[in-house]
Amino acid sequence: MRVIWLLLVAAFVAILNETTMGIAIPHLNDDLGIPPELGQWLTSAFMLTMAIVIPTTGFLLQRFTTRQVFIAAMTSFSIGTLIALVAPGFEVLLAGRVIQAGGTGIMMPLLMTTIMNVVPPRSRGRMMGRVGLVISLAPAIGPTLAGAVLEAFNWRVLFAIVLPIAIIALAMGAKWMTNLGETTNAPIDVLSIVLSAFGFGGVVFGLSQFGGEAESGGATIGIVSLIVGAIALAVFIWRQLVLQRVDDALLDLRVFRSGNYTIGVIVMGILALSMFGTLVLLPQYLQNVAGLDAFQSGLILLPGSVLMGLLGPVMGRVYDARGTRTLLVPGTIMVSAALFFYSTVGEHTVWWMLMIAQTVISVGLAMSFTPLFSASLGSLQRHLYSHGSAALNTIQQVAGAAGVALLTVTYSAILHAGEQEGLSTAVAGAPGARTAFLIGAFISLIAVALSPFVRKPADDLDEQAHSGH
Repeated sequence: MRVIWLLLVAAFVAILNETTMGIAIPHLNDDLGIPPELGQWLTSAFMLTMAIVIPTTGFLLQRFTTRQVFIAAMTSFSIGTLIALVAPGFEVLLAGRVIQAGGTGIMMPLLMTTIMNVVPPRSRGRMMGRVGLVISLAPAIGPTLAGAVLEAFNWRVLFAIVLPIAIIALAMGAKWMTNLGETTNAPIDVLSIVLSAFGFGGVVFGLSQFGGEAESGGATIGIVSLIVGAIALAVFIWRQLVLQRVDDALLDLRVFRSGNYTIGVIVMGILALSMFGTLVLLPQYLQNVAGLDAFQSGLILLPGSVLMGLLGPVMGRVYDARGTRTLLVPGTIMVSAALFFYSTVGEHTVWWMLMIAQTVISVGLAMSFTPLFSASLGSLQRHLYSHGSAALNTIQQVAGAAGVALLTVTYSAILHAGEQEGLSTAVAGAPGARTAFLIGAFISLIAVALSPFVRKPADDLDEQAHSGH
């Protein structure tokens, strides 16, 4: 259990660091004297590195011991944080972010695979609930913490806060981390890594070119990288199908033979798309249309996110006792309903209604994530856990990037068209926000439709029958 707590702390720090950056970028642009499209790379490069690293984790977790992987991930994260802290300029800071992301990308799959290997099926929901707490609480605290720190100090303090925690986690891991599961001597397939980097990286990069304030030429670069990414992905998938016959795949796609896993991952992808898209678009709407400042918009997001974190373990207990549908069906409906509400907002919508809507989304996500993690990974055979968690986290990254791109592009296009007609930003942005949220709401209906089909894996029920539950 000590190992899991260590991993939870490490994952929390890594995700916290990932989400503090969004608010800091305008300050960085000023301090380093760089244009916004260059500053945006501090987030884009981070996401790109994650998209390249995560698909390889299934292989890494089989080839190396838990202890080796943890120490490598936390060392990479700590060194990256240190480089970012002392960076004299943009290039070194960007390098620090990439090294940090290399460690972050390994952390979540390592945490999930460890839980699946160590925790008996009947109490997995509770542990996955704690994972939900980390995934939701860190992004909630991140922007608010960053806002407060940046008001008082400069951006380096953000890295100065993260660094000692990362070093302590690394030291504790070096002392207490034990090895779980057996390692294999699977040969590493370099071509698969290259294809994976171009495939997942190309798709995430292409999508990020459409998100945000893409400069001229962004759309062309985006389309080209999406095409390159799609071709590389197709070849990557073909190569994995060939290699997995001899158990040498970098990412074993046999996980998708489980229908329950596949449906769970699709629902997870759609929720990730809605969640990340909304979390990026909402602050823009709150600041540009509703006229709030960065700190106020952070506060509107805060109650829902804190509640989502606190509910994680509770939802885990309900899942262990009642199974999947009790949580997942109402959870996905709540997310969808809140997105439909957002599609009606305007420049005069009162702040407390937005806070309620954001809280409804957060509770819906808390009800959905725990059963999805537990039910999808629980449907796999033990030797596929690491690949299952790598595939799940990869799809979450790609879907998140797609959500951000889709909602932001829709919003920006309508906003700029309105501004060219001479409307104020607030009046021009309102229909953009409404349309973007409406698209998100319609996509979320797929998750609502699929949610009744995600079942609690049979081995859980068998084990409960044997233990007299």
